[in-house]
Amino acid sequence: MTFDLFGEVPPSQPPTVVGVLGSVPDGAPLAVRMRPRTLEEIVGQRHLLAEGSPLRRLAEGSASMSVFLWGPPGVGKTTIAAVVSQATNRRFVELSAVTAGVKDVRAAIAQARRDLEHGQGTVLFIDEVHRFNKAQQDVLLPAVENRLVTLIAATTENPSFSVISPLLSRSLLLTLTPLTDDDLAALLDRALTDDRGLPAKANQAALTLADDARTALLDMAGGDARRVLTYLEEAAEVAVSLGSQAIDLTAVERAVDRVAVRYDKSGDQHYDVISAFIKSVRGSDVQASLHYLARMLEAGEDPRFIARRLVILASEDIGMAAPSVLQTCLAAAQAVQLIGLPEARINLAQAVIATATAPKSNAVVTAIDAAIADVQAGRIGQVPAHLRDSHYSSAAKYGHGQNYRYAHDFPHGVAAQQYLPDELLGARYYQPTDHGNEQQISQRLETIEALLGSASTDVEAD
Repeated sequence: MTFDLFGEVPPSQPPTVVGVLGSVPDGAPLAVRMRPRTLEEIVGQRHLLAEGSPLRRLAEGSASMSVFLWGPPGVGKTTIAAVVSQATNRRFVELSAVTAGVKDVRAAIAQARRDLEHGQGTVLFIDEVHRFNKAQQDVLLPAVENRLVTLIAATTENPSFSVISPLLSRSLLLTLTPLTDDDLAALLDRALTDDRGLPAKANQAALTLADDARTALLDMAGGDARRVLTYLEEAAEVAVSLGSQAIDLTAVERAVDRVAVRYDKSGDQHYDVISAFIKSVRGSDVQASLHYLARMLEAGEDPRFIARRLVILASEDIGMAAPSVLQTCLAAAQAVQLIGLPEARINLAQAVIATATAPKSNAVVTAIDAAIADVQAGRIGQVPAHLRDSHYSSAAKYGHGQNYRYAHDFPHGVAAQQYLPDELLGARYYQPTDHGNEQQISQRLETIEALLGSASTDVEAD
């Protein structure tokens, strides 16, 4: 047995070196065969791969650091780690936090230490690192701090909540974004023509991809490169089995076993469906609201767009009638950012049910729009003297702040005095309805206005 800083390690059982970029058999899945081999072949994530960026400097050997790659599935986390490893001639070792334990982590680090003594660096890639518990993450600390390994850890969850602070503070956090339709389209084109792609099949003539089939694949992919290539490969198998060299929409639907939703994210369907969605929620039809939500999700609509619309709706169509609904929608929007699809569909559904079943009022948007209209029309006026700032030496000279009534010195915390400019006396912007919570607000507002009016004589006497 060998003993070192990282504990007891059997040297005869080194961790597996993953040949992500090595020789790939012809029978490997299309997504594996098409893995990028260089930084230039990686699609998307240009904000991380530009000249002078941390990842490019790491790949070029001009920087030494450990990084956390945070992003949704299928955006290139494993590929980036492997490409960096090859570019720097380091040994690439992959551990999955789903199956690896402390013993595996210690063995990988101990092997990296021995290799480093012979001038061989190691890139330790840990997938799903958020699944490691604190003890497993603690084992990584000395290796990261002493740079025995270049740690590249991938996670689909926010590392701020799932990774221990000491480890995160010693690493660089890089956020990966979902691939765009243009990125995925480039992958499809490459898979159709590259020798590693569909043409790699023996005796298989070149395949073509119909426009509607391409659109369906992009919509179903959800920004995931692995998914779009898997769907393409299966659709190609269906087309060939039917004796066709053209991958059409029927082949895609049979391969994926679902109907492609006709939904152009930049065309009429996008606007028609989101319009129907908003109007169904506003109309309190929860069943229709959930239908249009499902339709958008299945068509590949950006869940962040849906979440933003719900946040707006919570104030525009519900407002003070059920003020807690805004918090529900904000929480759903945060969940979309933190965990993404498919799990975030549940959070979005909760927000949709909350908004659809809530009492409705547009009094908030009517109030602010009416106030803005007066300001835009020039109805502004001077701030009453007793409300002006009095926190400077010459304020009293101008009468600023004189006779101001401090609300907390009066019964009910309401001080009767003029608040609006002279030009706007009597203006009413917020008109609460009798729906939901606004019924109580309406009653309270009547009481407040009565208190403000009842003391007008006292104000004039002052």
